Amino acid sequence: MTQMEPTESCLYPAPAKLNLFLHVVGRRPDGYHLLQSLFIFLDHGDVLDIRVRRDGEIRLLDALPGVAMEQNLCWRAARLLQRHGGCRLGADIRLIKRLPMGGGLGGGSSDAATVLLVLNRLWRLDLPRNTLQEIGLRLGADVPVFVFGRSAFAQGIGEILTPWTPAPASYLVLIPPVHVATPLIFSDPGLTRNTPSVTMSDLSDGFGHNDLEPIASAHYPEVGEHLSWLKSWGDARMTGSGACVFLAFPGRAEAEMVLTRIRREHTRAGLPEIEGFIADGVDQHPLHAFAAFADVC
Repeated sequence: MTQMEPTESCLYPAPAKLNLFLHVVGRRPDGYHLLQSLFIFLDHGDVLDIRVRRDGEIRLLDALPGVAMEQNLCWRAARLLQRHGGCRLGADIRLIKRLPMGGGLGGGSSDAATVLLVLNRLWRLDLPRNTLQEIGLRLGADVPVFVFGRSAFAQGIGEILTPWTPAPASYLVLIPPVHVATPLIFSDPGLTRNTPSVTMSDLSDGFGHNDLEPIASAHYPEVGEHLSWLKSWGDARMTGSGACVFLAFPGRAEAEMVLTRIRREHTRAGLPEIEGFIADGVDQHPLHAFAAFADVC
């Protein structure tokens, strides 16, 4: 994915994210968990076709099966932005889904953020980035980082973001055939909720772990199996609340070799083919320049 140039109608990227680590460091009185994490974006993700309507209607084209329009994050993002900005314009939104649902790659959150970023520009609302982040937080804890538009060290419930530059890497991502229910993971009584907090100075390549990983693996054995296959090649981890797992490599060639080996071994064993992909980590959201904020990081 490359930086986008302004246009009135086209396809807009909604990149995947990885949590390079995810620690649960506490819990607020209202039940929300306090987290610390490192977010990076990938040059792989969903794509949205967004076009302005003059009649004020928000229409979803090719809506996701089993997801009511009022629950769809793209539709909700457009409606929240429309109401906040007092906008009389509408939009047709078509989602080209490439990321798995319930995979921990931030697909729905990324889709919602792309809607906010694009319609803020196309509707000429010119709301600042921090306002869009506040709107995004009403949709989900991961939405603000996509609006923020940079790799980031995240704290709080995910809304306190500090820019962070990751080491260049290519990532092999495996997709277990399960849809993880995030509330199930966070409500598990066995979840570690007191990992010590860290500061930016503590961070380094390979730092930390994912506190949600053992819980997700217990509820969804397929997650643990995919982790085991990758861990034989290095420090594999789960992203978000799962289900996807990943391993970093210095370049794509090494990642492609490992994916080929894993798939070959499964074919020889008569097991179903492994689903996965390889993508490079990117420091900026591909719409970072397109958004054209006065407060660009």
